[in-house]
Amino acid sequence: MVKITDDYVQNKDAFAKSNIKVPTFDRAAMTKGTLASPHWVHFGGGNLFRAFHASIAERLLENGESNTGVIVVDTYDDAVVNDIYGKYNKRIVRVVTKADGSQDRELFASVADAIFAGPVANDTTSFDQLKAIFKQASLQVVSFSITEKGYHLQNGAGEFFPPVEADLNNGPAKPQNNMSLLVSLLLTRFENGATPLTLMSTDNFSQNGDRLKNSVLTIAKKWLENGFVNQAFVDYLSDSNKVAFPLSMIDRITPNPSEKIATDLKNDGFEDSTILHSKKHTNIAAFTNTEEAHYLVVEDNFPNGRPAFEKAGVIMTDRDTVNDADEMKVTTCLNPLHTALAIYGSILGYDSIAAEMQNKDLVGLITQIGYVEGLPVVKDPKVINPQQFINELLTKRLPNPYIPDTPQRIATDTSQKLSVRYGVTIQHYVDDSNRDPQSLNFIPLVIATWLRYLMGINDKGTTFEPSPDPMFDELHAQVAGFKLGDASVDVHAGVKGILSNKTIFNMDLYQVGLGDKVEAYFKQMLAGTDAIATVLHETLAAKAQSVNE
Repeated sequence: MVKITDDYVQNKDAFAKSNIKVPTFDRAAMTKGTLASPHWVHFGGGNLFRAFHASIAERLLENGESNTGVIVVDTYDDAVVNDIYGKYNKRIVRVVTKADGSQDRELFASVADAIFAGPVANDTTSFDQLKAIFKQASLQVVSFSITEKGYHLQNGAGEFFPPVEADLNNGPAKPQNNMSLLVSLLLTRFENGATPLTLMSTDNFSQNGDRLKNSVLTIAKKWLENGFVNQAFVDYLSDSNKVAFPLSMIDRITPNPSEKIATDLKNDGFEDSTILHSKKHTNIAAFTNTEEAHYLVVEDNFPNGRPAFEKAGVIMTDRDTVNDADEMKVTTCLNPLHTALAIYGSILGYDSIAAEMQNKDLVGLITQIGYVEGLPVVKDPKVINPQQFINELLTKRLPNPYIPDTPQRIATDTSQKLSVRYGVTIQHYVDDSNRDPQSLNFIPLVIATWLRYLMGINDKGTTFEPSPDPMFDELHAQVAGFKLGDASVDVHAGVKGILSNKTIFNMDLYQVGLGDKVEAYFKQMLAGTDAIATVLHETLAAKAQSVNE
């Protein structure tokens, strides 16, 4: 048996017997150099960081492009720092799971330190440690993978969350919220030389850098109003030559640690295969499992310099290209296909995306949405080929049974996603005088299936529990009166309020000529049990026949 904390130089053969590749650099020297002269701090110590960001730092160290690693900070769960990073000497075993069942395993030793920085109360030890790091002129990059919720300061009514409200009133001395903590650390940097810095969000949503900047400036301006900081500090944060907030597009499916991977590692002699399920419901382990495909596209805006990210596979480019790459993924080449599988998978009784990819009609559906309806209107970002991206998604990523992702997870908050995942493509058809949105068939079919999904009745006629959605109750109420088998039903009265809702689709689907088509599909799906699968099959057959003619 081999432990993750074993000396990987002296015990290289033991790691090799477990099929784990080990580093070649001197970790002790890396750690000493990083703590003395830090270049990169990352907020968010979860599975995505462990699978992706840590690997970037690892590559740079292995290739001699850097002699410092990364300092990771977690602001949510102290168990991540204490029971994972601390227990395992800040090391990570990453397992890349491939669709053919093979695995690539590698030990990462690129994390120099791990700090838990929760709400600051009487014990300011971690806060003071971070302040010392932010004072260092050597610090170039602070990156983030804290999920979209980590940037939120206000609720839906525009009211600041209580911890944020307390921080705005109490000032930067003992922040409770993670964004307040960040702004307080930036104030420390400002007061100790105002050296430039880049704050690089790598969370998976559009315009992530702008969202981060808005949160930072909102807090700073409130502190200015309340007399805690001066205008010069706000000016420092607002000057892109001083503090930059680049955009990024990130794509790598990294689910929770897999019990199967844990068993595989244990069977191959790796001792530290236990998965931690923390009190805060974090699922994390000494290992992390992830897919082979990965993309990170970053706006190259680093006023204090940066690590050679491009030498580790990161695509460094301009702002417009990042936007194009993000739109390509979110509106055409990945997210719309994922959402289609989520809706259909939930209502057809699947519990695995990979299992759905064994259904020829579901593959046909996303093939039509991606290649036929989406690809002709997507803007090519040049740095990633859209057609190759879809090819890889359909042949390698989605069918991979070793990436345990579920349609139910992806179906969460669907009402909040449709305007981007389908509305953008529809709008492209509206804006192009050579295209007709009424020529679309499969995007409206998915929207109709979503209406059936909102009924909470699956294709077998039994009830199921839809995934959480902030609009579900009001949308369900509009379709709850429909019954399967009622061929005479007038669907328009029930669904017109949904299909004309510009908040959902960013347009009125009737005004662009698609409302009636969605209604027609929906009415067919009310015919009885198995009608959803039947309508999909017949629509695909009709499309194939029209192509052949």
